[in-house]
Amino acid sequence: MKALQYRTVGSAPEVVTVPDPEPGPGQVLLKVTAAGVCHSDIAVMSWPAESFPYELPLTLGHEGVGTVAALGAGVSGLEEGDSVAVYGPWGCGTCANCAQGKENYCLRADELGIRPPGLGAPGSMAEYLLVDDPRHLVPIDGLDPVATVPLTDAGLTPYHAIKRSLPKLVPGSTAVVIGTGGLGHVAIQLLRAMTAAARVIALDVTEDKLALARTVGAHEAVLSNAEAAAKVRELTGGRGAQAVFDFVGVQPTVETAGAVAAIEGDVTLVGIGGGTLPVGFGATNFEVSVTAPYWGSRGELIEVLDLARAGAVSVHTETFSLDEAPKAYQLLHDGKINGRAVILPNG
Repeated sequence: MKALQYRTVGSAPEVVTVPDPEPGPGQVLLKVTAAGVCHSDIAVMSWPAESFPYELPLTLGHEGVGTVAALGAGVSGLEEGDSVAVYGPWGCGTCANCAQGKENYCLRADELGIRPPGLGAPGSMAEYLLVDDPRHLVPIDGLDPVATVPLTDAGLTPYHAIKRSLPKLVPGSTAVVIGTGGLGHVAIQLLRAMTAAARVIALDVTEDKLALARTVGAHEAVLSNAEAAAKVRELTGGRGAQAVFDFVGVQPTVETAGAVAAIEGDVTLVGIGGGTLPVGFGATNFEVSVTAPYWGSRGELIEVLDLARAGAVSVHTETFSLDEAPKAYQLLHDGKINGRAVILPNG
C-alpha cells in the first residue's frame, strides 16, 4: 500500500510503498477514507535528531476516518464496512484514567511504550490503518468523512479545553481565541454552541484568517500584534477575558494570553509553539489559572461528533490526494491552508 512517511530527520515526508498490514487478535484494519493534516506533525518533523522520540520511518497522520476492512480474532461489535472515526490518544485501557475514558492522560502509556497513530505508531496517511483495539473507534453514523476527520483532534482538543472553562463563560463574559486556523476556527464555533451569551474575540495575524473567524461566529476580530492586548482590554472595558485559549503557543501569543486574562480568568495554552507563561504573584492578574491540556477523552469525542450531527460545528477543509500530501504539509508550513487540510488516501 501507499503511505506518507517521515523517513529521515530534517527531510520532507515522502510517499512510499509499504507492506499491507494485517489485523492480529483484538485488532481492526481500516481502509482509510480521510486523514487530517496537523501542525503537530510539522512540530514533530522539526525536532532535532538527538531528541527525536520515535522510531523512523514513521507513517504520519493522527486524525483518521475509515471503513472497517477486516477484524482480528475476538473482535466484536463491529462489522466490515462500518464507517468509524479513530480516537487518537491510545492508552493502556486499564489504569484509573483510562477507566474514565481519559486515555489522553493514561498513567502507563510511557511505561508500556504505547503511542498514538502518527505520533509513534503507524498513522492514518496510508491506504490502510491498523487500530490496536476496537474501543478506539467511534461510529460516525452518516457524517461526511472529510468533514469529520478533523474533529478527532481539531475538534476534540478545543472541546476538551473549553469544557474546563465553561463555569466562567457566563452571560456577559468574554472568551479570547488566539490563532483562528485549524483548531481555532473550530473553537470559535464550539464557544458559540456551548455558551449562552459569552462574547468571542478572535486574534490572528492576517485579515484572511480574521475573515474566517468572523464567518464562523467571532463577535470581534483583532490583528495579533503588539497592540492586541490593549485592544482586547479596550473591548472588555479594561477587565480582560474570563477565558483565553492560545492555539499558537509561541512566546508572543502566550504573553498576549497572560496580558488579557481577567481576574480569576483561565489561560489555556493549547498550541505547542514552545512559549511559556510565568506563574506567580504579580506575574498575571489575581488568581489566574494557567493550564496546558492534551487532546481529550473518548467520551468527549462522542460529544463532539454529536455537536457536528446537530449542525453546531463544521470544519473548513481543503482536500488533497495521498500523492499530494507533501504539498499539503508545505502549504500548512507556509500558512496557506485556511482551515484544515485533509488527505484522501483512497480517493
